[in-house]
Amino acid sequence: MTSSRSGRGKSRRNEAAPNQGKPQKKTMPMNSERGQGQLRAGTGNGNRSVSGSAQERERKTSEKGRGSHRASRGGRSQDASNRNRVSAEQRTDLPVQKNDEAVMDIIGMNHDGEGVGRVEGFTLFVPGALPGEKVRIKVLKTKKQYGYAKLLDIVQASPDRIAAPCAIYDQCGGCQIQHMSYEAQLGWKRQHVVDVLERIGKLEVEGNEGSIAGEQATVKVLPTLGMNDPWRYRNKAQVPIGVTEGGLVGGFYARGSHRIVDMDTCLIQDERNDEVVVRVKEIGRTLGISAYNEEAGRGLLRHVVVKTAFRTGEMMLVLVTNGRDIPHADAWIGSIREHIPLVASICQNVNTKRTNVIFGDETRVLWGRDVIYDYIGNVQFAISARSFYQVNPVQTEVLYSKTVEYAGLTGKETVIDAYCGIGTISLFLAQHADQVYGVEIVKEAIEDARSNALLNNMRNVKFEVGASEDVIPAWKEQGITADVIVVDPPRKGCDPRLLETILEMKPERVVYVSCNPSTLARDLRILEDGGYRTVEVQPVDMFPHTVHVECVVVIY
Repeated sequence: MTSSRSGRGKSRRNEAAPNQGKPQKKTMPMNSERGQGQLRAGTGNGNRSVSGSAQERERKTSEKGRGSHRASRGGRSQDASNRNRVSAEQRTDLPVQKNDEAVMDIIGMNHDGEGVGRVEGFTLFVPGALPGEKVRIKVLKTKKQYGYAKLLDIVQASPDRIAAPCAIYDQCGGCQIQHMSYEAQLGWKRQHVVDVLERIGKLEVEGNEGSIAGEQATVKVLPTLGMNDPWRYRNKAQVPIGVTEGGLVGGFYARGSHRIVDMDTCLIQDERNDEVVVRVKEIGRTLGISAYNEEAGRGLLRHVVVKTAFRTGEMMLVLVTNGRDIPHADAWIGSIREHIPLVASICQNVNTKRTNVIFGDETRVLWGRDVIYDYIGNVQFAISARSFYQVNPVQTEVLYSKTVEYAGLTGKETVIDAYCGIGTISLFLAQHADQVYGVEIVKEAIEDARSNALLNNMRNVKFEVGASEDVIPAWKEQGITADVIVVDPPRKGCDPRLLETILEMKPERVVYVSCNPSTLARDLRILEDGGYRTVEVQPVDMFPHTVHVECVVVIY
């Protein structure tokens, strides 16, 4: 489930979640981050991250080609046609062609979780293959400098390979590396962070094989902090609803299609979420509720969203509908209350737009409260139908505790929390600082942040709506300067103007919370060039069995 995010006010990185709420486009998507490099084998143990720049060069070449093929009045020049023919001729010189089969060694794994190997120097990406394995593959597609292949057989398996416990793992795609042992996942995620810090950030990592010793101070990258039990960790389910010959279904989109496959359990979802979704589908079938058809734009029920508060046990059910009227609403509500007594809130969100965005603009309460309550550490939060709240509360506490540790607070500091969202990190910091200022561009998130501050009776925190790069300089003009600045940007990283603002304000230290190692490395390079030093990086596994990894970094 991925979407763009502004700070912590909106869902980000698809929330690094199973793609239950959004159709997948391709079995092997062309991810733009691949252009940042995947052809160099990383260093370290067998769980290597792989990088290089071939795909980016291919993309740029392709873009130039598209530009050169355009002629006035829509015509095509003869030169462009000639270049096309030359390009096609060059491809026949590749060591492998489409449908060829080969046996090759897997030398690493890219950031999408695909194994990477070479046939006569030509790089192939193979979903399902693990570093250290010898595999037989079938070539599916070739580009100038790389291609894609299907895993046919494992000639020699990696010791890190395990049988994925999920019965629908191969169909769903929400988890990319369930077939890798959890210990190996944690090792690979650390190595992925190390590789991008060196390749993109031009930083020297302490103790990393292949690092070139020099005058530059080394960065310590700690082992990834994982979970004691890396299953059933998600507190929110977003399930698309459709219809088949057997009636109303809800689950996930099959790979490469908009076809919904019915599913009753997900091994990374809290069991209570699964139970609510199953019950809602049963009630819908009994009452004859129609499912939304995205091609026709007709039908009522689009998504079922369930939120569970791990600490309090309270649950919220949100029915996303294509219209305000719900047939048999009282019977539906009554049945849910009877069978699932922990549900404290039943809401309806109305979305009549022809879009794959889950929520519409209107939300109303059908029964109960408009929020449920949960805790991270000893801070209480009110969670509404549309408010963003981290989906792995166990690891969120680990992440935020590390953030507070890296901030090095004594109770006398002024802290600015850029991209503050609903105030989760701000309120953690406020327990240890003299004053905290939070800024977030999403108005609704700031409203939630202010409410959460009042809920916890925290008076030493102030929130303001706006872009960090605009608000923080204005604060500076008012005489507000920060001893510590905390940033937790979306996947695209920090706005360049915010980085300039940090360099101008010169706080004693910066704590960077990242959900994308590549943009983290890019931003660290800018801060390093501006006079700061990256001291320590702590990877945190917020999303076990996926390729996503969060990091907390201390810079001063």
